[in-house]
Amino acid sequence: MLSEEHVLPFSWSIMRRSTRRGRLLGIIATLAVCAVTLALPAVSPQPAAAATHLVGGDVSWPNCPKGMGIPSRRSEGQPMPLSTAKFVIIGLTNGPAFYVNPCLAAQVTWAKNRHLWTGAYSMTTYPTPYQVTRYGASGPHAHRYLWGKLWNVGYAQARYNVASLRRAGLTVPFVWVDVEDYPVRPWSGNAEWNRQVVRGALAGYRALGYRVGVYSTPTQWARVVGSFRTRLPEWRTAGGTSMGAALGKCSSGQFQGGPAVLAQWWDAHRDYDVMCAGYGTRDAMRRYFHHY
Repeated sequence: MLSEEHVLPFSWSIMRRSTRRGRLLGIIATLAVCAVTLALPAVSPQPAAAATHLVGGDVSWPNCPKGMGIPSRRSEGQPMPLSTAKFVIIGLTNGPAFYVNPCLAAQVTWAKNRHLWTGAYSMTTYPTPYQVTRYGASGPHAHRYLWGKLWNVGYAQARYNVASLRRAGLTVPFVWVDVEDYPVRPWSGNAEWNRQVVRGALAGYRALGYRVGVYSTPTQWARVVGSFRTRLPEWRTAGGTSMGAALGKCSSGQFQGGPAVLAQWWDAHRDYDVMCAGYGTRDAMRRYFHHY
């Protein structure tokens, strides 16, 4: 393809001919060059490089060696996050509250050896009658009535989980509180009673020096705690879909009035997580993870 600097000198040399025919040919040539130049497609600027997203994963009792844990939640030997993962969020429980993840210490060591950003999450579940009796009267909340006892049980769940993570050598600034339907330990049909458990758990982590956020979906949150709004940071999930769908949750799917910090999706073997826009910087990561 001829550039303008190559074509124009040629056209002007034709125009300098003295004969009328030469001048006419020169004019025709110039017009032809202009027409070709105008017909050339404009060169668009290169698009900016696609934004990169910080991607990691979450693990818990299903990722322990097969056969560990309580009978209703035997571990499955699922794989740990991919080698490309930049962070990992480790589950503290073996499903229901008051049962520790059976390989918590090993998963913490795995994260440390890979120098990953490491976070923590915990299941919060409705207590059994035994747990209400054991923990309901021992917390800081007034416990004359059931709703106060439930608050104390949630508080005790947080204390139990913090003791577990500290024994495992896990250092984190933040704990995600998982609130979802859980057939192994079903929530009550009373949203206010359920809220008291969640309120107590949030208060328990805070009392021990941890910031908190919540993991759920709009449907599950409403089913468990109704219209309860904490406006805490949210960890949202797109389920068994894709990273694109998970990123879509960063701008939709709010369930209790808080900002979306990260979003999850999964396949048959792993749970994946991606930091939402604005939360993948080093300063932002320090609010939610510890870097080993």
